[in-house]
Order: sequence, then structure tokens, then C-alpha cells
Amino acid sequence: MSQSRRTARENRARAAVPEATVARLPLYLRVLTSLGDEGVETVSSDTLAAAAGVTPAKVRKDLSYLGSYGTRGVGYDVDVLLDRISTRLGLTEDRAVMLVGVGNLGHALARYGGFPARGFRIVALVDADPARAGEVVGGIAVRPVEDLERLIEDCQVTIGVICTPAGAAQQVCDRLVAAGVTSILNFAPVVLTVPKEVDVRKVDLAVELQILSFHEARKRPARVGGARVRPVPPGTLPSEAAGSGGLETAAPAQVTGVDAATAGVGPDGVRMVDAGPAIAGAADGEIVDAGTGGQMDGIVRMRHITAAGTGSEAS
Repeated sequence: MSQSRRTARENRARAAVPEATVARLPLYLRVLTSLGDEGVETVSSDTLAAAAGVTPAKVRKDLSYLGSYGTRGVGYDVDVLLDRISTRLGLTEDRAVMLVGVGNLGHALARYGGFPARGFRIVALVDADPARAGEVVGGIAVRPVEDLERLIEDCQVTIGVICTPAGAAQQVCDRLVAAGVTSILNFAPVVLTVPKEVDVRKVDLAVELQILSFHEARKRPARVGGARVRPVPPGTLPSEAAGSGGLETAAPAQVTGVDAATAGVGPDGVRMVDAGPAIAGAADGEIVDAGTGGQMDGIVRMRHITAAGTGSEAS
């Protein structure tokens, strides 16, 4: 390799790693750790990409910030990559962690056994409830919140974890920062205000569930006015007989454009198409989605005509 190419690679390795890449490095590390435990010596960018949900090209780009390009046709050396990612993430030395707020969530985190293997030691538990003082959780005694600053100094805490109610989180954050903590993991449902040199990561489980709820809602049939909406095949809406107020029960008309003869016009200028029991399987009170039938611009208002001849409208 030429000296110029070697220098360029070294400079790239020293360059600042983008936040998006940093967020993916722990995913790569988890896969590499598992592969290393199984005795696997090399790994492809395809395998790492599948674990992180990105493309192989993105993996290669991410790893280039570490100065590791792998070998074409072979892949990446698992042990070398483990070492480089661990070093870049600062996992080659232990991080002392203080957890503030020993409620249900705090108990669960304090008892989690996976932190030490990843370089994190919970060295102090603090809670404002005097009744919790002296309680042992995960082998560590809970201390009163008045001891927070002294514990940070004595235990050389570098990371603070906040599991308090929202109302107390900012005050706890201020005390952590004033005592010299510059990295905070916040589980409280509130946005913390910190100096620019302090890094805060926020974990809001309720927000994550709401995002999942959004995706879940997209998977289910929509509802309009309490009625289920389901699609029908393109161009198969039945027409309304002119002036009859009822449905033609003959073969469904083909709605193919904005001037479709079967589309009526309401008093407000909105095109109206009847979607009633003439459509196979439609039940009273069910609105049939005409969105896939015809390329009609503007608003298409659908009416479901019940057996009694009355109907409701949905736009």
C-alpha cells in the first residue's frame, strides 16, 4: 500500500465518527461477541448488515471510520473488529455508574447482570425515600440522596442513570453535573437541560410503545364513523340510478375517470358514489373503500344504502 493511501486511511480513522454510526456500533459488537464465542474467525458485511438493519455498503462505511476495511472475498477478522469497536466505544476500561431512583425500574436495572461484561459497574444506588436506605439491591446498599455528591467522588462515578419521577429528574441531573458527571442516561419522562459538554441519552418506554402503536394501527383496517373500511376491486362500484334514490342491481359500472357517468354530484359539488349491498359481502353499516376503484380526482364520498333505503356518508 502506498504511503499516501496509508496516511489517508489513518486520517479517516481519526476523524469524528457520526452519531448514526456510533448508534450502530453496539449492534455490530453484539453480533461479533456472539460469533467470537462460537469460534467464528471472519464475518461478512452482509451478516453485520442484517443485524443492524442497514445495507452492506453502510456497514463498510461505518467500519471505515475505525480504519478497518476488511478483505475482499474474505470479510472482517472478528477478533480485530471486536477490539477496534470496543476501543472506539471506550469499553476497554470499566465505567463506574450511579443509579438514582430505586423504584421498580431502578430495581430491575440494578439487578441486571449484563452490565459488568460490557464494562459498566453499578457502584452506587441512591434514593430520596428514607425507607429505602440500607436496602440491598443487586449486592449494593441503597444510600440516601444526601450522599450523592460524596458517593460520586468516592466511587469515581463517570455515568449517572436517572430513574426518578419526572418532577425530580432535573434537580437530580443538576446535582450530578455539579459533582462532575458528564454522561447521563435518563429514563424519566422529561427533557433535561444540561451544559453543552454533558451528554444525555434519553430512554422513554412510553414513546417507544406509542411508535409501535402507530405501526400497529397501519396494519389494521381503517374505520370511518365506527364502520370498518375495506377495499374493493378497482372499477367495481355499483351505480345509483338517476333520480331513483336507489341502487341498480345489475352489473357494477366501471368507474374509470373523473367524468364517469355513474358518479353523481351532490349539492355541495362533491362527487358521490353509492357503495351498498350490491357489492358482494357488504353488510349494513359497513363502508366499502372506493380508494382503489377509478382514478377520480377530488373527494369521493361513499354512501352505503341500507336495505331500508337510508344511508350514511363518509368522505
